[in-house]
Amino acid sequence: MKKLEDLILTYKDFPKKGIDFKDVLEILQYPDIFKDLILKMSSTQFLKNADAIISIDARGFIFGSAVSLESSKPMIAARKPGKLPGNILTREYELEYGKNSLSIQSSALKKFNSFVIVDDLLATGGTVNCVSSLLQDQRKEILGLITVIELNKLKGRSKLDFPVKSIISL
Repeated sequence: MKKLEDLILTYKDFPKKGIDFKDVLEILQYPDIFKDLILKMSSTQFLKNADAIISIDARGFIFGSAVSLESSKPMIAARKPGKLPGNILTREYELEYGKNSLSIQSSALKKFNSFVIVDDLLATGGTVNCVSSLLQDQRKEILGLITVIELNKLKGRSKLDFPVKSIISL
């Protein structure tokens, strides 16, 4: 059986020159490995204490929905521009290779006070900080971040003021 780390593919110079894109999608082709990964991601104490999960567009949805099912926690989606109807909360953030924004439906947050953010990768922390700011503006508590991969050299963890559980550190 392949190891989880062997399934992380690297694409050099994607989406622009100088970026080494880490692709986690091959993990989905190995259901046993994917299941073990979700069990590890779901075993975090701060997740047990959360009211709900926020997963980040788009690969974060894959892992967030599976963690939601495993942990029996509701999941809310943080989406890229133009993807959500209704009253939305939006925040812009910077990436290593440009700018983007994320939105959350304001009605989805009303029932919950504490959240765990789930995403596929922690790099510079910009995307997670964007979601964190959106939640904090609504006086919501962030109990932690669960991610498949953390790119240590980019020091995203140092920009967060809550616990981080990364299954793989590179």
